[in-house]
Amino acid sequence: MSTTLPHETIPTASLIKVLVVDDSALVRQLLKTIIDAQEGMQCIGVAKHADMALRMVKELHPDVLTLDVEMPGMSGLQLLRILMHSQPLPVIMVSSLTLDGAQTTLDALELGALDFVTKPSVGVADGLTQLAQQVVEKIRTAATARIGYAVKPQPARRVAEPAAAFTPTKPFPPNPLHWHPTGPHAHPTAKAPPKVAAHAPRHTQHLPHTAIKLIAIGASTGGTDAIRTILQAMPALCPPIAIVQHMPAGFTRSFAERLNSMCAIEVHEAEDGERLQRGHAYIAPGGRHLRIRQNAGIAQIALGDDEPVLRHRPSVDALFRSIPHTIGATHCVAALLTGMGADGAAAMLELRLAGAHTIAQDAESCVVYGMPREAALLGAASEIRPLAHIAQAILDYAETRQAPLSKPHS
Repeated sequence: MSTTLPHETIPTASLIKVLVVDDSALVRQLLKTIIDAQEGMQCIGVAKHADMALRMVKELHPDVLTLDVEMPGMSGLQLLRILMHSQPLPVIMVSSLTLDGAQTTLDALELGALDFVTKPSVGVADGLTQLAQQVVEKIRTAATARIGYAVKPQPARRVAEPAAAFTPTKPFPPNPLHWHPTGPHAHPTAKAPPKVAAHAPRHTQHLPHTAIKLIAIGASTGGTDAIRTILQAMPALCPPIAIVQHMPAGFTRSFAERLNSMCAIEVHEAEDGERLQRGHAYIAPGGRHLRIRQNAGIAQIALGDDEPVLRHRPSVDALFRSIPHTIGATHCVAALLTGMGADGAAAMLELRLAGAHTIAQDAESCVVYGMPREAALLGAASEIRPLAHIAQAILDYAETRQAPLSKPHS
């Protein structure tokens, strides 16, 4: 089986050096074979346990590390925690498709792992091909990122005054890393999470008269943390929120449940046919498109198993394109967050041209400045905001869009 795959060309300074850490000899060999088959990429070593990995990181200085979630002795999470505080570098977790594996993977993302891939069933050709594609794409993405510096709040473009920050409803979990696309040899530096103002949001908890009927959000690499940041700032009865995060089946339910425990709003994995409700966020299930449909004048979730869009299912484009003829673009605020590629950019331009208010995350606060960059280049963004200001920008706009009131009878 050939493991050389077509990929999006991403400029890098030199060979991408990868260290593989896994207790399974079979997985170590498989990952090494996949990596060494790629142009501009080399597996410089393999480690079968955490102590060996720590030594090899110090000696070999890899650009990217793949890390098994579950290892005997020191676990993948314990090793990740040490690395993120002593020698931070881009880490891609290798996870099993189990409930425990999903929870541990989400823990790893909160600790600072950049992304994850899932292990296929041994001997399944389709699964091995999919693993090869995931590994190659995510290593190339990781090689364009570095651990960032403290981001200074930037004034929003096309907005008169920067929005005030929100106080989150619950504490942020620790996440020492923020990533920025600069190249594989950038020097890592730890960064504290953005500071949040101590005062309460200046919005009411209900926004009772807003004409905004939907907030639509799309994200990919780095999106789990970005989505959490936005949802934690949302008041309990905000407009309904539809979310596409590129994530495989088996992980989105755990992701939604985790968000639900952190937020004032209700967050859950979307189900086909459910009615959109204020104060609810709907996460697209892994492997299924999420769209909006109208049924007897009622806006509902529509899940689909049709072909991937730009190789993604769920797809941000699919969600955004379902909005104009259902909710109506003028009743929507759409945000495109961190992620590699272009999913969501073209459809966000269509939304903006149809009257939606659109927001792209800025380069400095992105883990990977891909999707929002494409949106900005197309002119698809009404405004460009740092992550820490996006929730406020959404609610600022919703507050200005008052639903028309009935005229009094004369």
